Amino acid sequence: MSEHPSQSVRAARDADAGAVAANNAAFSRGVSKLETGIPGFDHVTMGGLPLGRATVLAGQAGSVKTVFAGHFLAEGVRRGQPAVFVSLEEPATDLRANLSTFGWDIAAWEAAGDWEFVDASPLSRPDGVTEPYSFSVLAAQIGHAVDRTAAQRVVIDSLSSVLALSGDEGEARQQLRRLIGELRGSGLTIVLTVETASDPAGSLSRYGIEEFVADNVVLLRNTREGKGRRRTLEVLKMRGAMHRKGDYGFTVRAGEGVVVLPVSTSAMAAGRSKARVSSGIPDLDTMCGGGFPQDSITLLAGPTGAGKTLMGLEFLAAAAERGDRALLLGYEESPEQMSRNAVGAARSFEQLREAGTLKVVSVYPEEASLEDHLLEIKQLVDDFHPHRLMVDSVTALERAGSAEAYREFLVSLTSYAKANDLTTLLTASTRSFSGAISLPEGHVATLADTLIAMRFVEAPGLVQRAITVLKMRGGPHDHQVRRMTISDEGIAIGAPLDQVVGVLGPEAGSR
Repeated sequence: MSEHPSQSVRAARDADAGAVAANNAAFSRGVSKLETGIPGFDHVTMGGLPLGRATVLAGQAGSVKTVFAGHFLAEGVRRGQPAVFVSLEEPATDLRANLSTFGWDIAAWEAAGDWEFVDASPLSRPDGVTEPYSFSVLAAQIGHAVDRTAAQRVVIDSLSSVLALSGDEGEARQQLRRLIGELRGSGLTIVLTVETASDPAGSLSRYGIEEFVADNVVLLRNTREGKGRRRTLEVLKMRGAMHRKGDYGFTVRAGEGVVVLPVSTSAMAAGRSKARVSSGIPDLDTMCGGGFPQDSITLLAGPTGAGKTLMGLEFLAAAAERGDRALLLGYEESPEQMSRNAVGAARSFEQLREAGTLKVVSVYPEEASLEDHLLEIKQLVDDFHPHRLMVDSVTALERAGSAEAYREFLVSLTSYAKANDLTTLLTASTRSFSGAISLPEGHVATLADTLIAMRFVEAPGLVQRAITVLKMRGGPHDHQVRRMTISDEGIAIGAPLDQVVGVLGPEAGSR
């Protein structure tokens, strides 16, 4: 970075201050926003945090408020916007060490004059009594650091430690309002962290002060779901600026920091291409009117043992054998199990892996949150650039989070797959082995473009496999229920089943 403080940086800060003044004068037209650089967060805030204003970041212990605030500053420095981190709790040595684990070279930024820590924690007398906190001293400390760095972003972490020492709520509110006003007057974009005792009800923080003196409030939650916890954020208010409503999942990754995972609204329609690709099984291609629609989502639903995984391996092998890359995410079986059970064209499983056209990743669902699983899938797709994707099975991932988190995962996954032109196959388990067709619960069936149901049909002295295409958006398909067999030669689909009672029951007709 250039010699510090540079004229260009100071000029940029002056320009930002002028922009803030103009925005204040024309509040009805909305405010300019500063991109935070935190992945996904600028989508939720519809462009970032309002420029030159104060944002309260409130949350319980463990909701990574400090990491979130540090990421906000780190992305600023990367964009040529120097930063000041005001710590009211942890010493700078601990903060520097902890934040550096996310790939932020804070020590180098400090040496360059682009980052400065201000230790402003409350002082205790030798007798153990804590002195009343002085906001005027705090303002002076921050002002000096801002002057030395030409900072544009400031974090104060955490106000809870000093507000606990303020006996007069009204006075504390006025002092805090005065401090924020002075910082805003310098054109600074400010993040203030406060701690909540629990999920907020009424007042955000323990003291009921911060939300009344800040322009924006972002709430971080760390709630228990089953055996694990899920982190979400919500923008509760943003004066003069639009933002997206509701909770959004986020996670924290080593070497990266905070990653917010908003539910994507793109690519929710059927794939753009009208072309068809082979399922790897000629008879199934015929049932589907020439194969699976390219860039679409196909769901194979059926009970355990119906042949879903094997059919998926045929789907991947058909692409990999001609040199197209195929990616398999397995959440129920290991690659060794899949290879051992492969028949027919899928026998080339190991050879295709060795050739590099087929990549197989097996993960235990409970090893991570759904947000982390989604990020891993995205990273694998970005690195491997597959033409086809298979997830086996999405039902197993239900165990990794709540129903709401699972729904958001499915929407994000299918949207991402379509946005990246992936022909995708999802498998899902159903509870019913025979009788009327059973579909998986939840949203996965409605998100799929093509829905193929597999099941067992009982006949006198015999149990047969059956398959039918229940829906296919944008094209004709076979509506009959057909017999399916599995042999050493692979999967074969035969003639329509005769005299099958209850194959299509009331449930199927209503879907």
